[in-house]
Amino acid sequence: MTTTTHPLDTLRGAVRGTVVTRGDPSYDVSRRVYNALHDRRPAVVVHAVDAGDVRAAVLYAREHALPLAVRGGAHSVAGFGTVDDGLVVDLSRMRGVRVDPEARTARAEGGATWGDFNHATHAFGLATTGGAVSTTGIGGLTLGGGMGHLARRCGLSCDNLIGADVVTAEGSLVSCDAERNPDLFWALRGGGGNFGVVTSLAYRLHPVDVIFGGITCYPLDGDVARAWQEMNAASPVELNVILVVALGPEEPFLPERWHGRPVCAAFTCFSGPAEEDEKVLARLDGLGPVVGRFMDRMPYPVINTLFDEQLPPGLLHYWKGNFSRGLSDGAIAAHMEFGATMPSMESDTAIFPIDGACHEVGPEETAFAYRDAVFSHSFGATWTDPADSEHNIAWTRAYDRALRPHSEAGGYVNFMDTDDQDRVRVNYRQNYDRLRAVKRRYDPDNAFRLNQNIVP
Repeated sequence: MTTTTHPLDTLRGAVRGTVVTRGDPSYDVSRRVYNALHDRRPAVVVHAVDAGDVRAAVLYAREHALPLAVRGGAHSVAGFGTVDDGLVVDLSRMRGVRVDPEARTARAEGGATWGDFNHATHAFGLATTGGAVSTTGIGGLTLGGGMGHLARRCGLSCDNLIGADVVTAEGSLVSCDAERNPDLFWALRGGGGNFGVVTSLAYRLHPVDVIFGGITCYPLDGDVARAWQEMNAASPVELNVILVVALGPEEPFLPERWHGRPVCAAFTCFSGPAEEDEKVLARLDGLGPVVGRFMDRMPYPVINTLFDEQLPPGLLHYWKGNFSRGLSDGAIAAHMEFGATMPSMESDTAIFPIDGACHEVGPEETAFAYRDAVFSHSFGATWTDPADSEHNIAWTRAYDRALRPHSEAGGYVNFMDTDDQDRVRVNYRQNYDRLRAVKRRYDPDNAFRLNQNIVP
């Protein structure tokens, strides 16, 4: 008697994790991503537990000509961690972190979040640059470049990447670092998810234990932005201050009359000695009239959690991003104009400083091309009601149009949305042709195309 095995049964037999399809009780949970704007229905979700599972999923998608999405922390604002009628490789069960305190390195699995990573490394008084929200995945953030509270002192996340394991489009598991497959290692440091599924990442760590950090709020005023720019240029690299334009949070440190009103805020992380804290406060006081402040000594991982409650999964987001070499009067005017009409309490603009150690890496040493940029602008709307989507997207696009004349041609790929594919070349400028060559070698058929895509 001859029996026929269903292809999905073959896939289930090849993985130790879970294979979820339509009709399974966990399907709706398995298909969700952080940004509720992307309500997609994949054919298959593979919850991988190791590189072998990832390999089986990639080969299955290839054999059955299924679009392939890769999900780590699921934070892709553009929704690249899901796909209609395709296969999602979900790495969220691969979250182990192994720290070598003597070598000051850590190796983490591809589904780890920065909360996982910071918890593991902080036990040894070590850290590396990693985002501003603890639920963000380490993989997506690092592959795009990786900004965060330690960038001025320690460089971008990708500057601290020292090795990676990658499942390629043909199902091979490739290890890369400065000596092994250096072309792939170069491309991963800023080139996004174009080259395969990164199942583990190794990082260089730095001595960072307790920091002085928090938020200082000021009235919405262009002079605050000008003073911040001057302060940033004159500050030691241990002082990292992200300029935020938002509506005043409903928090005890801010007087009630400022709740919901447009403000500028200095999101501060000082990783220097405690005896310098008063100097930090003096610098912050110099930015403008302080209307509210929460600043304290805290373990480094805490600074990465301060916005977690405000930005839970399930909100709707639409973002844009640009680089600049400085804040011109025109850029400041745009930020003030749109800051005054910020559409919700969850929406914000964040201007990240990317000077200091970020400028110690040459523009062609990694795929991250904008080593002459001083600031990275992230801006966009976040909302709760799908009926408001058209208004919020239009507001963000208008903001982008107003800021573009005062920005570089390209921007940070992790802040781009699905309608920014026309910017991919300028995002990578001098490195684009080299990235295409690496893409042709490792993914000639463009299996990994759900990203800011580099076409082979």
